[in-house]
Amino acid sequence: MTSLHTNPLFDRLAGSGRILVAGAGGGFDIYSGLPLALSLLHQGKEVHLANLSFSALAGLPAGDWAADDLAVVTPRSAPHQSYFPERTLAQWLQRLGYPSTVYAFPQTGVRPLRAAYRALIDLHGIDAVVLVDGGTDILLRGDEAGLGTPEEDLASVAALAGLDDVPHRLVVSVGFGVDAHHGVNHVQVLENIAALECDGAYLGAFSLSRATREGALYLDAVEHAQQHTPDRPSIVNGSVAAAVRGSFGDVRFTRGSELFVNPLMSLYFAFDLPGLAARCLYLDRIEDTYLMRQVHSRIAEFREDTVTRPPRTFPH
Repeated sequence: MTSLHTNPLFDRLAGSGRILVAGAGGGFDIYSGLPLALSLLHQGKEVHLANLSFSALAGLPAGDWAADDLAVVTPRSAPHQSYFPERTLAQWLQRLGYPSTVYAFPQTGVRPLRAAYRALIDLHGIDAVVLVDGGTDILLRGDEAGLGTPEEDLASVAALAGLDDVPHRLVVSVGFGVDAHHGVNHVQVLENIAALECDGAYLGAFSLSRATREGALYLDAVEHAQQHTPDRPSIVNGSVAAAVRGSFGDVRFTRGSELFVNPLMSLYFAFDLPGLAARCLYLDRIEDTYLMRQVHSRIAEFREDTVTRPPRTFPH
């Protein structure tokens, strides 16, 4: 039991010395974990970054791979590729004098992804992993009205759920509400968080503030990423950054669906990963997958056999 003035997430990590912060769902997800990683670095901890990647990793030379399905991305990686969030982040980190290696996992099934996590954990003696999702679909158990885009997120959860020897495995979600355009019903997200609280797996929430050193650095990193990837900006991190700056409503920084930026998007919700994994109704179905398309088809098959909960509206 902790005190009210302390943060349960950071309390869990207080005794850890070598921490991996990893993006769960591809794209710019690792940016969603950047403030946490920077805070841990500023506390003197050894922090490593990784991301399940949507980049064209297959074109990297053999020397850029630390193990099977584990790419080592630096500020100089694949300069010809216009879309490479991991490299863009590495360049920003180098510019500010932080360790600038970002590991990247290609899109695979659970078995090879777990092996890649295992290799990275062994390489650096990692004693804690914080898996970060930009959005909330990682919190859905499978019987909700809509699941958003769960394949990469839950493959990451399943991969880490099988690594029982890692002392601390945590999940953090930021960007509450941003998945609405993917069909996620956020009343059901709140219902799931309440159930995780009952299970003892919810570690509370806290806000990312621009008044903090890490919040200000995050805003700079997101702006840097948008400048370097103008054709494919991160809707999630753009929305979170806008919320951190105090914007509200349909803040337009990209073409597409109407946005509803609001203060809830700047909240970090933290969870115990094994507890979250235990509530997923289809995790056993994707356990033996080797390809991401297998993960997709297994989830689709589960949905065909499942009676879903009807969506609900906020009562106030």
